[in-house]
Amino acid sequence: MGNSIHLISLLLLASGLSVQAQEKRAMTFDEMVGWERISEQSISDNGKWVYCKMEPWRGDATILLYNDKGKEKAAFKPAAKAEFSSSSEYLLVTKTPPLEEVEAAKLKKTDKDKMPMNSLVISRLAGGEETIDSLKSYKLSETADWLAYQRGSKKDSTLYIRSLSGMQKDSFPAVSDFGFAKKGNILYVVSDSVLYTFIPQKGNNRISGGKGVFKKIAFNEDGSKLAYLYCADKDSAATRSSLYLSTGNAPGKQIAERGNEAFPASWVISENGRVYFSEDANRLFFGTSPEPRQKDTTVLAENRPDVQVWSWDEKVQYTQQSFNMASDLKRSYTAVYNLGNQRLFQLATEALPTLQTADEGNAELALLSTTEPYGTQSMWTAKQFHDIYTVNLETGERRQIKEKAPSYMRFSPKGKYTYWYCEQDSSWYTRSMADGKEYRLTTPQTFVAWDEDNDVPDYPSPYGIAGWTDDDQAILIKDRYNIWKFDPAGSSSPVNLTVNGRKEQITYSLIQLDKEKRSYNLNEAQYLTGFNESTKGFGYYTARLNKPIVPKALLAGNFKLAALSKAKNADAVIYTQETYEQYPDIRLSDLSFKKSIQLTDGISQQDSILWGTAELTSWISLDGRPLEGVIYKPADFDPNKKYPVIVNFYERNANTLYSYHMPSPGRSTIDYPFYLSHGFIIFNPDVRFTDGYPGESCYNCVMPGITALIAKGYVNEKAIGAQGHSWGGYQVAYLATRTNLFAAIESGAPVVNMLSAYGGIRWGSGLNRSMQYEHGQSRIGGNIWEMPLQYIENSPLFNMNKVTTPILIMHNDADGHVPWYQGIEFFIALKRLQKTAWLLNYTGEPHWPSRLANRLDFQKRMFQFFDHYLQGAPMPKWMSEGVPAVDRDFELGY
Repeated sequence: MGNSIHLISLLLLASGLSVQAQEKRAMTFDEMVGWERISEQSISDNGKWVYCKMEPWRGDATILLYNDKGKEKAAFKPAAKAEFSSSSEYLLVTKTPPLEEVEAAKLKKTDKDKMPMNSLVISRLAGGEETIDSLKSYKLSETADWLAYQRGSKKDSTLYIRSLSGMQKDSFPAVSDFGFAKKGNILYVVSDSVLYTFIPQKGNNRISGGKGVFKKIAFNEDGSKLAYLYCADKDSAATRSSLYLSTGNAPGKQIAERGNEAFPASWVISENGRVYFSEDANRLFFGTSPEPRQKDTTVLAENRPDVQVWSWDEKVQYTQQSFNMASDLKRSYTAVYNLGNQRLFQLATEALPTLQTADEGNAELALLSTTEPYGTQSMWTAKQFHDIYTVNLETGERRQIKEKAPSYMRFSPKGKYTYWYCEQDSSWYTRSMADGKEYRLTTPQTFVAWDEDNDVPDYPSPYGIAGWTDDDQAILIKDRYNIWKFDPAGSSSPVNLTVNGRKEQITYSLIQLDKEKRSYNLNEAQYLTGFNESTKGFGYYTARLNKPIVPKALLAGNFKLAALSKAKNADAVIYTQETYEQYPDIRLSDLSFKKSIQLTDGISQQDSILWGTAELTSWISLDGRPLEGVIYKPADFDPNKKYPVIVNFYERNANTLYSYHMPSPGRSTIDYPFYLSHGFIIFNPDVRFTDGYPGESCYNCVMPGITALIAKGYVNEKAIGAQGHSWGGYQVAYLATRTNLFAAIESGAPVVNMLSAYGGIRWGSGLNRSMQYEHGQSRIGGNIWEMPLQYIENSPLFNMNKVTTPILIMHNDADGHVPWYQGIEFFIALKRLQKTAWLLNYTGEPHWPSRLANRLDFQKRMFQFFDHYLQGAPMPKWMSEGVPAVDRDFELGY
């Protein structure tokens, strides 16, 4: 009898599971837009509390609070952000009005001053909370449980200061600026045009002698010193501000003004420059600039010519000048005031504009540099050359140490050395700042420092450095897999600290868990991430790297690890673990990683969705190279069925095998979970390129990958599509001219005519495009006069007559990366040849749709396009009839 009841129970359970499985369905666009991702997370300093922000692409976000037992203790919705207090006793949450309420007010054309406002919740983690409504802004002390905030209408400028407990309160009227010191519970306040400091429980101190305009107010770290710019007349602040310094909350004293003999003639203290102290507060840095020029107001604008003059030998392309003009007009040049000897020096100048200090400004020597003399040739080389000088911050003395250097130097943490990588000889170098001696640490024969997989027509980049050890005793340099210790003076042989990286194909990287540390003590336990090139899995490792040792795996496997963060005063950590099927929920653990607690439950969003799987695959390219890619299969995959396939790729993505694909209305690519839930297979193949033949390289890699996929027996050969954007958009456009395999192609922001694109401008930066073809991603390897045939052969435009595939183009008229006339050339060629094609232009948008409404529209139209050609769905109206210009504001054509 008991066995019978048990059997019935199992049958009922199985039946329930079966029903539950049958309830899984395809994702909707509403679910895609409402999908919640973790956009913010933090652990309290004592490690006892964690919060995260669960945020949909459209809708109200939620702040969730968890204790160290994994229990959800509070939820705040709708919310924008949160932060723990320094004591770990409070959580402050900025709550927002519901989106629906805000949009309703906008539809009613509500005045800005009457729109719904944020509120601030002060949640005591031991229990209880308080809400401050009509919040305008707030700042929280980083060292004590004190808060300063403003609330109320636009006209209300009162600053309220209080302890988080609410036991102590104060206020200032008519406040225009305020802020806490980074490591001191002290506040500056500009109240009624007077500058004060305020110390909780002690009161305020008047810093300025008179009223005026205060800008660039800055404490040193502990708040014992305060610097600021001051001008009594607000209309003259841009040209007549002076620099003041207050020590120990005493009234500020002027230390620099315009006309100072240290400044170049007619220079002023810049209101746009940064004011900051060295870490030890012995130096004060600030900005100067030529006096801002004034336009001639005696000439009417209509009587003044409006012309640009471009010069063949200008050091900076005129389009770059135009793009940078607003920032260039505000450019400032760093000067320094030494508090000890009270000497002031102009450091950076128009001739040497770039300053790099060492040891957070504490070191005596700094670097000045310029690239200006060599700007013209960078137009086509994509390389910067540098003239570099040392400058003594105590004396102002300069000394040139490099002329036309192909590499930029960087300082070691304490400033004892500079270091750089020279791409031309694939070597790492150091320079001793004490005696100027230079050391070549590596050669191509002794150390493989460069990217072994480089496939662009340029010198390969290095793998970089992992950091420095304490007191600049050693520099840690990476090869493809291991971390090596080098003596910066080259007096001892390098040591492979991580030992087994290359043998096991594990790429090790050091993790700096203490956010304030800038170097590593190798006698202490260090923590590392490891990426396994073979399995694509990740791991956390530990080792004392004071001698060579195989790092100990703490947590490793076939998944991806990310977002590791340690509590400031405890060994507690949070991190995420994910696969394609496993949502990157937040986990809480200690540094042993032996036991973890899953906090969030984002994965539950998948419960009703047909999700899918990811698997690694491999094949051989047509030119004999082994390749990898990822096949994404629907959740209910049946190897005996025939599935439609979309081939989506860019360059190399096999290493992302275990990455979770967060559903989203993406701006440039198909949404993997959405398409899988609708019965598609997605194939993402790696592409490796040969200089001069990017199109052919794509064909050689992708087509045999598709052939190998077809050979598996579950692909509908008549229902294969391709999709790519930008560089991927170019490649799928090229494939359309080489094969009739595809039933449909979406090509986003593609280059189709490399000849015309070569002479184009990247309007998002003002840079010319020629460097991209000669030395960059477009991989031709020469200019159009040296290699005209390669430009023609690799341009899809000249073979459009061979296209048989229906093509959807998306190219926007404000594209700052790829000139949108490339999309027009593409579309006009297809239209002239009477090939089936559509073009989507999201007006005013850049390289991709950025507004959510446009991103969602793009996803809908792209899906309808593929659904029609690959799954036989009815053709939507926008495809069958179009959307005429006169109907655009009234008809979407879905």
